[in-house]
Amino acid sequence: MRDVDMQVTADDGRCLAGTLTLPAGAGPHPAVLLLPGSGRLDRDGNTARLRMGLGPALAAALAQHGIATLRYDRRGVGATPGDWRATGFTDNRRDAAAAVRALAGRPDIRADAVGVAGHSEGAVHAMSLGANADVAAVVLLAGFARLGEDALRRQGRMIVRELPAFVRPVVRAFAGRQLARIKATGTDVTRVAGMPVNARWMRELLTHDSRADLANIRVPVLAVTGGKDVQVDPADLDEIRRLVPGEAEVHRIADLTHLLRRDPGPASVRSYRRQLRRPVDPDLLAQVSGWLARRLRETSPAERA
Repeated sequence: MRDVDMQVTADDGRCLAGTLTLPAGAGPHPAVLLLPGSGRLDRDGNTARLRMGLGPALAAALAQHGIATLRYDRRGVGATPGDWRATGFTDNRRDAAAAVRALAGRPDIRADAVGVAGHSEGAVHAMSLGANADVAAVVLLAGFARLGEDALRRQGRMIVRELPAFVRPVVRAFAGRQLARIKATGTDVTRVAGMPVNARWMRELLTHDSRADLANIRVPVLAVTGGKDVQVDPADLDEIRRLVPGEAEVHRIADLTHLLRRDPGPASVRSYRRQLRRPVDPDLLAQVSGWLARRLRETSPAERA
């Protein structure tokens, strides 16, 4: 396995800095684009305070199956230029589509065997790429199947319930006012409680309905959500299975959290820092890499003809 630098040219000409992990052996190789969750995330799925580490973990697991991976820094993060707070949800989606094209166009990558694996927001973008002619398989890790505003409000309810009872009404009222304010803005950035917020990204997420993308997927889908995910409703797995026209394999893993770690304790965002001291769940990595290997394995010349 070896890492090489790779740049993706976005639709607006911006260069997204990334890492292409190539497995041992001669190519061309099957490949997977890795898409992280929301926030100021670098190519490895990390922020300054929360280090998810999903990119390297998945890349290593897939390389063992002879599959290459691409991951890149978001706009305004790491080595990619731009302003993260002025980047929209649709910008992230277009950048992901450009990355698929870049992968499929490389001579060391099999253009007929490119998959996409996304986590959280990345899973929502992976849903849209499932209708792309360059995509052969899709993995959805903690992806929602509903209107973005409904997903966000559900997430808020799950987080607020952890607060003391006397505080909850105040927090709900404040959150409702700020959400209405963001929806009424027309700028890329606004301030909430004195802090700059990516208002454009939020507005676009709120109005996005991932169910339309799910209905347009034309490739095999693996969807996994943890039973202790407080940010995405595990029940959305049923909607994913119902909407995807073709093969859709779904798994609800009892103790898995949104951070893709297992936790026997109560489902809570308060345990996130503790969870991140452990690696990404190895059973999940084995499940995802094994599934992708089966879907992207090289077909015989007769089958390709």
